[in-house]
This record gives sequence, C-alpha cells and structure tokens, in this order.
Amino acid sequence: MTPLINETFIQITYLVATALFILALKWLSAPSTARRGVWAGELGMVLAIGGTLFYQGIVDYKWIVIALVLGSIICVPLGLVHMTAVPQRTALSHACGALCVALVGTAEYYLRAPNVPPFVMAVLSMEVILGSLTFTGSLMATGKLQEILPQRPITYKGQNMVNLSLLAVAVIAAVILVLHPGQKHLFPLLIGIPLVFGVLMIVPIGGADMPTVISLLNSYAGLSAAAMGFVLDSKLLIIAGALDGSSGFILSVIMSKAMNRSFTNVLFGAFGQVQASAVAGEEARTVRSATAEEAASILAAANSFVIVPGYGMAVAQAQHKVRELYDALSKRGVDVKFGIHPVAGRMPGHMNVLLAEADIPYDKLMDMDAINPEFPQTDVALVIGANDVTNPAARTDQGSPIYGMPILDVDKARTVMVIKRSMSPGFAGIDNPLYYLDKTLMLFGDAKSFVGDIVRELAGSGHA
Repeated sequence: MTPLINETFIQITYLVATALFILALKWLSAPSTARRGVWAGELGMVLAIGGTLFYQGIVDYKWIVIALVLGSIICVPLGLVHMTAVPQRTALSHACGALCVALVGTAEYYLRAPNVPPFVMAVLSMEVILGSLTFTGSLMATGKLQEILPQRPITYKGQNMVNLSLLAVAVIAAVILVLHPGQKHLFPLLIGIPLVFGVLMIVPIGGADMPTVISLLNSYAGLSAAAMGFVLDSKLLIIAGALDGSSGFILSVIMSKAMNRSFTNVLFGAFGQVQASAVAGEEARTVRSATAEEAASILAAANSFVIVPGYGMAVAQAQHKVRELYDALSKRGVDVKFGIHPVAGRMPGHMNVLLAEADIPYDKLMDMDAINPEFPQTDVALVIGANDVTNPAARTDQGSPIYGMPILDVDKARTVMVIKRSMSPGFAGIDNPLYYLDKTLMLFGDAKSFVGDIVRELAGSGHA
C-alpha cells in the first residue's frame, strides 16, 4: 500500500472499531442483547489491533509478536476461570490495562522531555498518576476478592489525611512538570506515590464495597486510557477510554445510590468493621432452623416463590442446583421469580451473570424495584447467602451503618428461608434481624448441597 492508502485504511478501521465499541456498550446494557455486545466489543478490539499493526512507524514486528504470544499464554487461562472468580479476574484486567497506560506514559515522557508542550504534559501526568494508582489499587482489590488479603477494613488514625497528602504531593509534582517539563527528577514521584496511594486507598475498604470499587477502578482505567489517547494523538483511544471511564463512573453512581451512600463514604468510610453490639445481640437471641425435608414440604405447598441470590450462592457455585430447584417447582405450577439487588455479589451484575450461566430465563430475573411490591403476596422467599441486601435494619435502625440503604423486602414474605453456613455477619459487619423473625427458618449448610437436598426431597415420593 502507498502511505496515503495505508493511512486511509487505518482510519477507516479505527472508525469501524469505534462504532463497534459504542454498540457493544449499548447492547451490553440488556441481558437479551449482551452476547451480541460481547461479540461487537471483541470484533472492535480485533480491528483496532489489526489497524494499528499497519502503522508505518512500526519498524520491527518481532517484539510485537513476542508480546502477543506471551499475552495469550497468560490471558487464555485467565479467561477460563470459573464464573465465581469473574470479579477478581475483572479487577486483575484493570490492573494490567492500567500498568500498560503507566508504562506508555513513562516512555513517552522520557522520549520527549524536555520538549513537552504544557497540554501534553498535563494529560501525560494524569495518565501516569491514574494508571499507577489503578494498577496497585486493582491488585489490592483482586487480593481482597480472592481472600488472599483481609476483607475487613484495615485502618489507623489519620489514614485519610496521610493518603490525601501523598496524592497532593504527586499532583504538585505534576503541576511543576507542566510548567517545567525538563525537571526529570520529579517524574518518578508521578509513578511511585500513586503506586503507594493505590494500596492505601483500597486497604481501608471492606468487602461489602467491592462492587462499587471495581466499577470506580474501571472508570479510572478508562480515563487514563483516554489521557493516553491525547498523548499519542489517537482518536480511537480517546473515544474508547472516554466510553470506559464515563460508563464506569455512571455505574459507580448507580451502585452508590443503591447503597444510599456517597463516594467519599465508600472510599473513606471503612465500611465493614464488625459491630460489637451486633455480636452481643446475636448471643441473646435464638433462631429457628429446618432440614431440607422440612423446607421441601413448605415449598411443595407454595404457590409463589422468590429466590434471592447473594455471594454465598457464588462461593458455593450453587447456580446450577438453583436452576434444578427452579425447574422442579415450575413443573408443579409454582410461580418462581428471582429478586436481584444491584450490589449483590462482588461486582456489578454478578448474580445476573451466574444465573444466566445456569440458563435461568431472563424474564424471571427481576430487579429490586420490580420485585419488592410482590413480597407481601409471596408464599416463600429463599435467601441464598445474601446478608446485607436483605437486612431490615436498613429501614428501621437509624444507628445502623446501612440505615437508608434500599434493600430487598424479603421480611414481608409469608415465610422466609435463609441458606447460610453460620450466623456470622455479612461483609457489612452487622447482624441481620431477619434471621430472628418467627417466620424465618435458617437452613444451615453449603448452599449447593442444601439446594440439591431440597430438590431430591421434592422429587421423592413424599412430595410427588
């Protein structure tokens, strides 16, 4: 190809890739078109990479091929993880993308300094700072989700002031570099301080806030990529990064509203400390437990049934057994629905993904606003490992850390059954009064095994 034709081909490829990214985001917003959105995003990325490989500035493809092979060796196994590990794999992907952005920004600075225009230096600084803090922050989130690191908040006096002071030093260094780009000795501050800040930012955040944190880190990664697009003069990167950054930010806002909390409370509130009063209260109260046979008897007589999944279902990998329960009851004429809270699980849409994997019909997955009015007419509500999003204290206890948080109104159902391993508090660190109601039956055990036992009891002669 001649240089002109080659450049035209690249730009057309980028334009098509950009359109596919936009369509992917639109289609991914609905379960019925999500698969199409995934394919559109993948095709867009293939076109973006393919178009870049035609760039005339590439003089040696050897390192590109090596990078592609190494990347495939690392990432193919990551793409084959079990569905329950998707949250931590997603956080790890954010870390890899952010590291790439930080490294490219660093290379660009040392290649151009001291002849870096003020605007370019400003977006380059933003790129490196966001990329660095997102890298270590995402690694910390991965560790918490994988339970390698403590999931409870780790705090110390004056922690927020220390963190913000560190970030302020990095920002001041960036401002000086914008005015005097030749001050190369300051550039390491733009890398080192945000790397430390990323760790310190995630340490005081508890497991209950991981869905919002993952979404926020996704936003940071997108914004850093958009900044890199300005540095490299790549319209495709600017648009793709802006889409990623803005969608992540909007989703974070939605998640925060679903918990009735602000960004500052999520990032600096140390939400998830075990409440001493809750533990003391637990010792003074008793619960009613039931066996799989007793639970099956109750379900056999029900006309309406709502399943509320939570992280416990994900950990036990019980989604396929839940599908068997859905099939068994549906064949009996029971109206079975699923109530999904926006922050159930460890990432946005976690429960929807798991249930979709088990081929639960999309029209049976109902969001909080749609399912809540139906609970008063529901015969049985089965909670599977969802603690905080079903806690009535959010409506009644003004001293509770989750007061004001919208919840699933399972306590309004005629009978409530809760599958849980023990009486330990959820990730918010507080006890759940739902468990002590007269209408509530606690089904202690592994969710996958217990649901399987219920299905077998329903199939037995006693409930035929």
